[in-house]
Amino acid sequence: MLNIKPSAAIRNNYNEIVEICKTTGEPVYLTKNGEGDLVVMDIAAFTKRESMLKLRENLISAEEDRLSGRTRYSIDDVSLMMKSAVKEVLDGKRQ
Repeated sequence: MLNIKPSAAIRNNYNEIVEICKTTGEPVYLTKNGEGDLVVMDIAAFTKRESMLKLRENLISAEEDRLSGRTRYSIDDVSLMMKSAVKEVLDGKRQ
């Protein structure tokens, strides 16, 4: 479910916005004059999202290399990267 609030909500109801972000792990979309303006999210959720995007980028790059015949990573390399990514995500959840 999208959490959409007017931009005045961040000024008038900061604690409510914080609570929504922390309890749902989802961003809150702020509008100004009825138009999308900003996105606010919990730092742990942001860090997790960034880690997942980086992992996806690395996996796509590795798959493109594999399909074109270039090999940059061994199975052991990929296994270590995956373990590191999972650890990063789990550490982000614990914060």
